[in-house]
Amino acid sequence: MDTRLKDKVALVTGGAQGIGRAISELFARHGAAVGILDIKAELAAQAAQEIAAAGGRAVGFGGDVSRRESFVETIAELERRFGRFDVLVNNAIWVRYGPIENITPEMLTRMVGTGFNSVVWGIQAAAPAMVRSGGGSIVNIASSAGFLGVPNAMLYCGVKAGVLGLTRSAAADLGPQGIRVNAVCPGSVLTEGVRINVTPEMMAQRIARAPLRRMGEVMDIAQAALFLASDESSFMTSEAMLVDGGVTNAFL
Repeated sequence: MDTRLKDKVALVTGGAQGIGRAISELFARHGAAVGILDIKAELAAQAAQEIAAAGGRAVGFGGDVSRRESFVETIAELERRFGRFDVLVNNAIWVRYGPIENITPEMLTRMVGTGFNSVVWGIQAAAPAMVRSGGGSIVNIASSAGFLGVPNAMLYCGVKAGVLGLTRSAAADLGPQGIRVNAVCPGSVLTEGVRINVTPEMMAQRIARAPLRRMGEVMDIAQAALFLASDESSFMTSEAMLVDGGVTNAFL
C-alpha cells in the first residue's frame, strides 16, 4: 500500500460507481480512510465492503447530495469515527443531454441540485472540519464541457462552468485557512452515465477528435484526483486540471 494519503480521511460523493468508485478505491489503496456518499445506499455499502476486503478502510453512506444535511451528517460521522477530516471529492452528477426545447423543470432541478448545489454544500460543510484538522484539500470533478459549447448539453455545460467558478472563489476564500480547492476536468470517459447519454457513433466522433485517439478511463481521472488530494500538489489551488486527451485545446 502506498502512503500518499496515510492517516487522511476523505469523502467521495457519487463514490459507489464510475469515476467516484475508482477514486474511492485508489484513495484507500494510498492509505486514506474513505467515506463513500451515494444516493444508492446499497451500492455505497457494497463498495465500502469490497474496499475493506481488499485491505482498505471505507464506510458507505446513503444520502442525497443536493441536501445540505447529507454533508453535515456524513462529515460529522467521519470525524467521530476517525478523529479528523482532510479531503473532499465533489464528484456526484446526474446528466441528461438533449435539445433546449426538451429541458423540463424536473431535469433542471435535479441536474443543478446534484451537480452544482452539492458542491456548495460540500465545501461549506467540509471547511470547518478541515480547519479542525489543520487544513485540507477539496477536489471538484468538473468537466472539459465547462470550457466548451457542447451541442445538446446546455445544462451540463452550465453546471460544470459553475463548478469552475465555485472552485476559484472557494480557493481564494479558504486558502488562508490551509484549505486548497482545485478541479479535475475530464473529457469523455467511459462510465455508466456516458453510455446512457452518448451513442456509439458519438463516441467514435469524440475519439476521432482527441489527439490521443481514445476515450478516457476512470483511473485516468482518479489518478489526477489523487495528485490534487495529496501533498504532492501542496502549492496548487484554484487550478482546473484538464484530463481530456487533449481535445479541449486541439483544433481538430
